[in-house]
Amino acid sequence: MRNFKLISVIIFLVLYSSCVKTGDFQLPESETKEIIIEGNITGISAVKSNFKPETEEIYVFSETNTWMEAYVVSSDEGGNFYKELVLQDKPENPVAGTLLLVDDNSLFETYNFGRKIYVKLDGLALWSNNGIHQLGIQNRGDVVAIPPSRIDDHIIRTVETAEIIPLQLEISEFKEIHENLFIQVKNVQFNRNLLREQHHYTFAGEVTDEYDGERQLESCSTGASTMLSTSTFSGFKSLYLPENSGSVKGILTRNFYDDYFVIAVNSPDDFSFDGERCDPEFLKCTNNTSEGINVLFEEDFTNITSLSALENSGWINVNVNGGKVFQPGNFDGNRYIRVSAFNTEEAPMETWLVSPPINLDDVLGAQLSFEIMSSYDNATILSVLITEEFTGNVLTTNWKTLDAIIPIGPTNQYGRGFVKSKIDISCLKGDIHFAFRYLGAAPDKSTTYDIDNIRVSGN
Repeated sequence: MRNFKLISVIIFLVLYSSCVKTGDFQLPESETKEIIIEGNITGISAVKSNFKPETEEIYVFSETNTWMEAYVVSSDEGGNFYKELVLQDKPENPVAGTLLLVDDNSLFETYNFGRKIYVKLDGLALWSNNGIHQLGIQNRGDVVAIPPSRIDDHIIRTVETAEIIPLQLEISEFKEIHENLFIQVKNVQFNRNLLREQHHYTFAGEVTDEYDGERQLESCSTGASTMLSTSTFSGFKSLYLPENSGSVKGILTRNFYDDYFVIAVNSPDDFSFDGERCDPEFLKCTNNTSEGINVLFEEDFTNITSLSALENSGWINVNVNGGKVFQPGNFDGNRYIRVSAFNTEEAPMETWLVSPPINLDDVLGAQLSFEIMSSYDNATILSVLITEEFTGNVLTTNWKTLDAIIPIGPTNQYGRGFVKSKIDISCLKGDIHFAFRYLGAAPDKSTTYDIDNIRVSGN
């Protein structure tokens, strides 16, 4: 009788400890011996090869008696991942990754970052959704998350938690083979227009953020840019973006429409931004913020109804590769000039709009002002430059960069109004030309910009 009671207590304690997930207890470590897989073991690359992109048909695993070996590189603790495990094939120098859909909203408690697992393939389905390979349960023409009642049937959690060494990449090196891998990008910073005193952006807490907030990261080494994607349901969505430069670790994936690569972090701890910013050297005069009495140049595009009218007004409108240029626009009676790489198939699309000459020899306190609206924003790709020595060729001219406010617009609709920049140019003399330079690349960098109410004033 005593032995029976003792056995009952032991069974109770074992069962109780194996059910504990949170609180003051550590992750369950009931597995005390090596996992023995009764069947074949394969890797992520081999699993993904079953999906044929030319047909896009869902592939269902059946009677293979095969398990997929993988390491967890995502964590839903911060709320940036939801009912999914991002898996890669090796802790270091991975070559393949995939997404496993699992109907559990606290996966980190059992399948923590770095945890080695085995996934039973029989009964699972493979497809590509928005460019990303996913495993789950087939449901008619869809692939959905493994239901709670079947999670233990398909996932074996081992005792191993490996140290995950992020794959080192430059933004310019992103390729399809890197999707669903844990990467690190060094020497990057957020676009300075996200960090202005007038509006310091959060990760995903803006009124224009729907489902995800996308914020532009720029490489200090190459100038290439990508987007950081943060869920509007994440626990850190309302935190301000870090101001300095440094490195970021996260999952390389695709945006919702499969247009471009994005990085998704597990938590703000994945940022190490302790370096100096690498912004370009801007023209610095006397920081005069007052418009002058005399208007030296003004353009509101009221009379610009065609490209020839724009050219006849003295503007130079040129695409260095011979493609699309700035176009006259009109909405509700207001005329402006517009530029966008949308539907151009140009990569890159480098287009310049250069002003007529404006003489500042006898002018004091000269100031340049203009208004810009951003729409369907997927990258900040407009800059404003100025020169005292225009050669007639935008590529051979020595330009100075102006600290213009380039507004961040909504990602899926037209902008909500123009934003004005006022820039002191009082230290310049002679004939000056200013220019708007658009450097896009369809389809991933195709933001639409409208420009209006340009003025140069002075005393």
